[in-house]
Amino acid sequence: MKKVVLFASGNGTNVQQIAEYFACRKDIEMSYLFCNKKDAYVLKRAENLGIPFSIINRHSFYDTSEVYAQLQAIQPDLIVLAGFLWLMPTEIVRSFPKKIINIHPALLPKYGGKGMYGHHVHEAVVKNKESVSGISIHYVNEHYDEGDIIFQASCQVLPQDTADDVAAKIHLLEKEHFPKVIDRLLKEQ
Repeated sequence: MKKVVLFASGNGTNVQQIAEYFACRKDIEMSYLFCNKKDAYVLKRAENLGIPFSIINRHSFYDTSEVYAQLQAIQPDLIVLAGFLWLMPTEIVRSFPKKIINIHPALLPKYGGKGMYGHHVHEAVVKNKESVSGISIHYVNEHYDEGDIIFQASCQVLPQDTADDVAAKIHLLEKEHFPKVIDRLLKEQ
């Protein structure tokens, strides 16, 4: 049984899509979800999907070994950041090399780094009159959005597109590709 641990901060659409993609699989389990916002809708999704979860705060994440110890106990085959906005602690990154991945709503290295997430990315893409945007799935290291890229997919950005239009196109790419890339990485282990 391959174990996947999820980290999320918001609505949880990616968490839901990943869980539903693997729902009929007996060889892969969504083992746990960590969330850093007590009112995030992803917690309701996790509850409905039967994924155990806990809410973490900055102290438990950065100043203690609490989350690290839970991860060591679970021994996940893959840790998936699905809309998680905090930088992973060095101790966790180094203990799970090439086992932590993130999805970013742009074609890295463009529009990456601290503060570049969600709508901020799409607004920057539109403001800069980009003709293409997309998603990047990458390994996580000690820096925001700088880990090795595993997969990218692109979409056209039309001159009349708003940030909301770009977001809708990006969500379609995430839905189509994120679970498949996770599946491929788990098979390669």
